[in-house]
Amino acid sequence: MKDTNPHGAGTETRPVVFRADCPSRPILDQIADKWSMMVMALLERPTRFNELKRGLEGVTQRVLTQTLRRLERNGMIERRVLPTSPVGVEYSLTPLGESLREPFGHLYDWTVEHSEEIQNRRRAYDSRTGA
Repeated sequence: MKDTNPHGAGTETRPVVFRADCPSRPILDQIADKWSMMVMALLERPTRFNELKRGLEGVTQRVLTQTLRRLERNGMIERRVLPTSPVGVEYSLTPLGESLREPFGHLYDWTVEHSEEIQNRRRAYDSRTGA
């Protein structure tokens, strides 16, 4: 029998397979992207491009533009052109993007809570392996 589940969820006799054509994969790629999550964390209110760039130390203009376009394409943010001279653009979360705030908040809290332990484990690993 052919497995028609796009997520590739297994049964008790088969392991879970994350199929290449699973529709969740590109979404998870975006959600797991560090710049996407940082942009969404900054969007507590409508925010202009340069303000986002200043809030994301180390991001290039090109990477920020690509990130914003992907987030907009996936329906997480919306882009609004402002009638100013020169023309300005601001970004804000959509209801879909807003719905990601709570689970992202849990992930962020977990990261902060465990960051020291992870750093210690990295140092221990590097000293064992000579990295």
